[in-house]
Amino acid sequence: MKKLFSIMVVATMALIGANTTNAAPANAMAVSNTVEAQVVNTIIQDDGGEGTAEPRGFHQELKQRFIEGGPAFMGVVLLCLILGLAIAIERIIYLNLSTTNNKKLAEEVKAALDEGGVDAALEVCRNTKGPVASIYYQGILRSSESIEEAEKAVVAYGGVQMGNLERNVSWISLFIALAPMLGFMGTVIGMIVAFDRIEAAGDMNPALVAGGIKVALLTTVFGLIVAMILQVFYNYIIAKIDSIVNGMEDASITLIDMLVDYKNKK
Repeated sequence: MKKLFSIMVVATMALIGANTTNAAPANAMAVSNTVEAQVVNTIIQDDGGEGTAEPRGFHQELKQRFIEGGPAFMGVVLLCLILGLAIAIERIIYLNLSTTNNKKLAEEVKAALDEGGVDAALEVCRNTKGPVASIYYQGILRSSESIEEAEKAVVAYGGVQMGNLERNVSWISLFIALAPMLGFMGTVIGMIVAFDRIEAAGDMNPALVAGGIKVALLTTVFGLIVAMILQVFYNYIIAKIDSIVNGMEDASITLIDMLVDYKNKK
């Protein structure tokens, strides 16, 4: 009896061991299939996300932000940028055309004055563009008068030429100051609108506050961007004007010395 009981116990233990052994690979297979399914689903979701949320370019992002800022203030800020750039480009072209080789011009005028007289020197000035040539022309035109009169004419006409160089530049500085102020005003108005929505809703809804503040800050950002762009052009124009004015002053001194030498040779 004991022997039969022992055999039954051994058989039962062997059967349980076999079932456990067979269940282990099955469980491992099930776990493996579950992991693979999760990985596949993750890959599919990632691929789907990349397909649906494509990154936008800088131009599209800027356009979208501009539209979100609202047409009222964003349109005025854009107008400041367009007008400021138009004036800046016109001034840059004018100043580049007004730039001359002052040393070469002085040599040509002196050679013409020594060889052909006043008429030849005036012809050289007429054929040369720029404020320096115009100053030379006015000074040589009064060479028959005293040196003091010629110097007064050069100084007076130099002031006229300087005014031509600085024409409309003040408008650029106006747009530089106006663009951020419009942005700040749009920000303040946007904040007021946001608080009005909170008051009307009677509840502190984060969506209402976030939307109003977002629109408000966009106007400030675009106003500052416009001001920075125009500031770069403005500084370049001012530096160019200073360079031309310094050349005009040196040319005026050279012209007076030239007229003194011409009168002494006569």
